[in-house]
Amino acid sequence: MQHFTDEAERRRRTGDPDWTQDVRLPRAVRSSLQRFQVGESGDGANLIGKADRAGDPDYAAAVRLFVAEEQNHARLLARLLAADGAPLLDGHWSDAIFVRVRRLFGLRLELMVLTIAELVAVPYYRAVRDGVGQALPSEVAARILADEQRHIPFHCLRLRRSVGTLPRPLRRPAMAGWRVLLGGAAAFVAVDHGAALRRLGVRRGRFVAQVTGLADAVVADVLGTGPGRTGGGRTPGDRTDEGHRPLPVMSGR
Repeated sequence: MQHFTDEAERRRRTGDPDWTQDVRLPRAVRSSLQRFQVGESGDGANLIGKADRAGDPDYAAAVRLFVAEEQNHARLLARLLAADGAPLLDGHWSDAIFVRVRRLFGLRLELMVLTIAELVAVPYYRAVRDGVGQALPSEVAARILADEQRHIPFHCLRLRRSVGTLPRPLRRPAMAGWRVLLGGAAAFVAVDHGAALRRLGVRRGRFVAQVTGLADAVVADVLGTGPGRTGGGRTPGDRTDEGHRPLPVMSGR
């Protein structure tokens, strides 16, 4: 939990971006960010309830801080869209399906689905950061990207404990099924946000490869099988962003 509180303090010291900067988002990118803003804006009550029932107060407190960071992403995207004069969406069918699916299951499967969302977000926000060509949206994307990179090892730590309670013969099949879901989610986002990705200079196939290419390290981390573990806090294949140093994974109970 200390890593989340440290990051909150760093965020407080840094303050917000300069919202007075000129923004002219391309139409496809604006539409894509509107949908991502909806996905970041949940209240997290279902996840918090499951974390509370897990019986680990430290973890439950950390989950609340994780949810607060996701809500801050929604706020940042809302301010960015406002700077561009774009309205917010009340909701989107793809987000409604995602939320409904992950709420059907217990904490373990909800975290598996959330980890998929984080892995999709990493190359997406990297594409916005590097491809939009404007200072303010690039800065907002960089801030969100840095958080998502820290969230992956946070979820992996809990999943490693949770998957470890399964009978040994079921652990690898469980993660193999997770890989299939990850591939499907990556393909869906690549199609649904294809126009934006193309405008940002990323081909759909490349985006899918970037997302699925992160799976090896996550599976190795969750199964505890080798050097691919994400415990260092940095998502494999991405550089550390200046001013947004990834924090090490939690080592608490």
